[in-house]
Amino acid sequence: MHDSPPYNPRFLYLCNLNTRTLVSNNHNGAIKDYTHIRRYIMKLLLSISQYLSRYTSLFIIIVAIIAFLMPETFAWVQQGQRASVILGLIMLTMGCTLSAQDFRILLSRPIDILVGTAAQYTIMPIVAWMLARIFHLDAFMTAGIILVGCSPGGVSSNLMSFLCKGDVAYSVGMTTVSTCLSPFVTPLLVLWLAGAEIEVDAWGMFQNILLVTLLPVALGVAFNYFLGKRKDFQQIQGVMPGISVLCLACIVGGVIFTVHPQLQEKGLQLILLTLAVVVLHNGAGYLLGYLVGKIFRFDTAKRRTLSIEVGMQNAGMATVLARNFFASPAIIATNPMAALAVIPCAISCAYHSISGTLLAGFFLWKDTHNKPNEYTTSKKDASESRC
Repeated sequence: MHDSPPYNPRFLYLCNLNTRTLVSNNHNGAIKDYTHIRRYIMKLLLSISQYLSRYTSLFIIIVAIIAFLMPETFAWVQQGQRASVILGLIMLTMGCTLSAQDFRILLSRPIDILVGTAAQYTIMPIVAWMLARIFHLDAFMTAGIILVGCSPGGVSSNLMSFLCKGDVAYSVGMTTVSTCLSPFVTPLLVLWLAGAEIEVDAWGMFQNILLVTLLPVALGVAFNYFLGKRKDFQQIQGVMPGISVLCLACIVGGVIFTVHPQLQEKGLQLILLTLAVVVLHNGAGYLLGYLVGKIFRFDTAKRRTLSIEVGMQNAGMATVLARNFFASPAIIATNPMAALAVIPCAISCAYHSISGTLLAGFFLWKDTHNKPNEYTTSKKDASESRC
C-alpha cells in the first residue's frame, strides 16, 4: 500500500500559479510606482528649470549676495580647472539644443548671419575699448571689459528673442556662428585691443576656448543628432536651461570669492564704476545693433533679434577666460589687483540677463501700445472709404 501524497498535485499547481501571479502583480506594481516617481521627478525638474530660466537675473543676484556674505561657499569653484569644466557644461547644454535644421538656416540666410556676426564682433569690442579710455580704467579692468566685448553671443539671447517675438531662427544662427568663430576671433581681438597694456596669451586663449566652448558644443550637437528622437533625451533637454543657469551662478559665485578682498577694500565705488561701464557697453550694443538692422532694412523681428544678439554677450565665457589668463591664483599672488579683471565679466553675467529681459518686455509693450493706434487708423480709413 502506497502512502498518499500530502497535497493534491492539482492543488500544488494552482498554488504555484497563484504565487507566480502574485509575484508578477507585485513586480508590475513596483514598475508602475517607479514610473510614477520618475515622472514626478522629471516634472519637478522641468518646473525648476522653467522657474530658473524665467528668473535668471534674480537668481544670479541672490547667489552673488550670498557669495559676498559667505565667500567660502564658492571657494570650490576656483580650485583647479573647475570653472572651465562648469563653462564646458553650459556649452554642452547649448549644443544639445542645436539640430540639423539650425545649421541649414546658416546656408539659407548667409547674408543675414554675416551682417549680424560682423556687427557683433566690431561694435562690442570697439565700444569696450572706448569706454575703457573714457573712464580711465586700469589695465586689468580694461582687459575684463574688452573680453566681454570680444565674446560670442550669450546663450540666453535666444530666449530673449523668443520672448520679444523676434526671429528666433536668426538668433540661434547668429549664436552658433559667433560661438564657432570665437576660438579664432576672440583671442585676436583681445590681443589687438588690450595687448598694449597687458600680456595676452592669444595661443593659450585659443586652446582654452576650443576645449571649453567649441568641443562641448560639438559633443552636444552629436548627442542631439543620435539621441534627439528618444523621449528620455527630450526630457533631459527640457532641464538643460536650468542647468545652464545653475552653472552660470556657480561661475559668478566663484568670481565673487576671488575678488572679495578688493570689494571689501574699494567697496561701493568700484561696483558703481564697473556697473556704469557695463550698462553703457550693453546699452550701446542694443542700440547700435538695432540701427544696423535698420540700415540693412531688416524687418522688425530681425532688428529686435540683432539688437539682442549684439548687446548680450557670453559673459560666462569671458569670466572664465579672465580668471584663467588675467586673474589666476599665480598672477594674483604677485599682483592682487589682477583680480579686478573678472569684475566686469561677473557683473555682465547678471546685468545682461536683467537688461535683456527688460528690453524684451519693452518690445512687447511697444507692440501692445501700437495695436490700438493701428486699429483706430484702420477704422478711420475704412469709414473714409465708405464716404
